[in-house]
This record gives sequence, C-alpha cells and structure tokens, in this order.
Amino acid sequence: MQLITDKLRGFLQYVAVQFIEFPAEAQLKVTELGPKKLRFKLVLTQTDVALLIGRNGFTASAIRSVLRAAADREGVQVSLHIHSHQEEAEMLAKGEGH
Repeated sequence: MQLITDKLRGFLQYVAVQFIEFPAEAQLKVTELGPKKLRFKLVLTQTDVALLIGRNGFTASAIRSVLRAAADREGVQVSLHIHSHQEEAEMLAKGEGH
C-alpha cells in the first residue's frame, strides 16, 4: 500500500506545483481511511485554492479523475480535498480535521 500511496502523492505534488503560485506554502496530507482507501488533502493559500480548482471546478475535477483512474488500477479508492490554510485551521478548531 505504501508504494501506491507514494506514487499517488508524487503525482499530486507534480500536478499541483504546475498550477499554484506558492508551492513552498502547500501541504499535502494523506490519511489511510481503511484497507485500500486513501484521502488526500491539499492545503494551500487562498489564491492557490482558486487556481487549482479552476473555472467552474474543471481543473480540480480533471485532477480527481486522473487520480482515481491511477488508484483504480491498484484497487484503491481515493478522495481529494482542496482547502485553504484558513479553512483547515477552522476545521481543526472544530475537531473536523482528521
């Protein structure tokens, strides 16, 4: 499972850096939700969130589609959440930031 997690993490890091302005401030968090089930969370600056999501969410949707396709080949379910640092801090304060 670690090999596929590392491959998917590398893919997301590569793709995200192509779209965002402040890669040094980006965080990629991975949570194993169960056997063969992963959650990826990109935490970015507010402006980078807008860039990565894209117009009408098309960019984020395309990234999620490719991520799912790569994971499906290995029999792994994945989800991708994109948040700003402020949204992440608010979720952690509420106890929702697993």
